Amino acid sequence: MDETAQAIAAMTAAVGQGCAPDGRHTGFDGADIDVATGLVQLTSLVQGVYGRISERHDLTPVQAKLLCVLLDGPRGMAELARYFGVEKAALTGLMNRAERRGLAQRSSVPGDRRAVQVTLTDTGRQAAIAFHSEVSSELGQLTSQLAPDDREHLRSTLAAIITTCGTSPLQGTC
Repeated sequence: MDETAQAIAAMTAAVGQGCAPDGRHTGFDGADIDVATGLVQLTSLVQGVYGRISERHDLTPVQAKLLCVLLDGPRGMAELARYFGVEKAALTGLMNRAERRGLAQRSSVPGDRRAVQVTLTDTGRQAAIAFHSEVSSELGQLTSQLAPDDREHLRSTLAAIITTCGTSPLQGTC
């Protein structure tokens, strides 16, 4: 087993071997994990945390992601549509709901009559910061039982994977 698989297996053990996102035991044995299985299991754990915290903040996971992306500053509607992998019409629906809740607002881009940018409102910024803080805390617990060197190795490995795969230019903070 390579070091990345060992780190993922240790992280799985740290949150309870074989625990599904809802806390049920699935009989999963982290010691026999391969990288693909580990990443899938880790994804499930992270999505479970993200979903639970979104619900606690009265947000859908997509709304939470939008708020996190906008924490870094205004984004164009076309840029957001590409980031979310949706048509502009679907993003418009998401934005309509966010605006009704007072979380975000659309405005014209100076110098480009056709372009529209999206920014957080004060309420949206507060919601995004609170959500980010809670997500960071709970996700930090996933790795809290790893040795500091293992946490750093996992962090650098994740950064290398993300960099190599060329993820979206938008880097949401949550």
